[in-house]
Amino acid sequence: MSINKKKIAIGSDHAGFSMKEHIKNELVLQGYLVTDYGTNSEDSVDYPDYVHPVAIGVENGIFERAVILCGSGNGVNMTANKYRLVRSALCWNEEIARLARLHNDANILALPARFISNDEAVKILKVFLNTEFEAGRHTIRVEKIGR
Repeated sequence: MSINKKKIAIGSDHAGFSMKEHIKNELVLQGYLVTDYGTNSEDSVDYPDYVHPVAIGVENGIFERAVILCGSGNGVNMTANKYRLVRSALCWNEEIARLARLHNDANILALPARFISNDEAVKILKVFLNTEFEAGRHTIRVEKIGR
C-alpha cells in the first residue's frame, strides 16, 4: 500500500534559505512531497523571483498550501498576496498561524526568518498545516478578499 502524500511548495530568498532547508526536511519527515522553488544558497537574490512560482502553483490548485520565507516575511507575503486566490499570512507565533487558518483560510504561510528560530518555525508550520478553516461566519469574509 502506498502512502498518500500531500504536495506542498516552498520558496525563500537568501535570508530564509537556512530555515527553508530546515523546514523542508521537517515536511519530508511528515510525509509531504515538497517542491522547492529556491533559492539554493545564501547568495543575495530577489525574493519575488522565488515567490511568484509558489503563488502561481497555489492559485492554479497545484498546491493546497505553501511556505515562503524572507528576512522579515513582509516582502514574500506582499508578493504572494498579489494573486487573487492566494491568502498568505505572515506568522511569527503559533496563535497567529492558528487564527490565519481558522478565520482567514490562509493557504500560504509567510515566515520572518530573521526573527524566529528554526524550532519556532516548525511549531508554527505544524499549527498552520493542522488547523482547519472554521468556515461559518468567516466564509463570506474570506470570499470578499478575492474580489
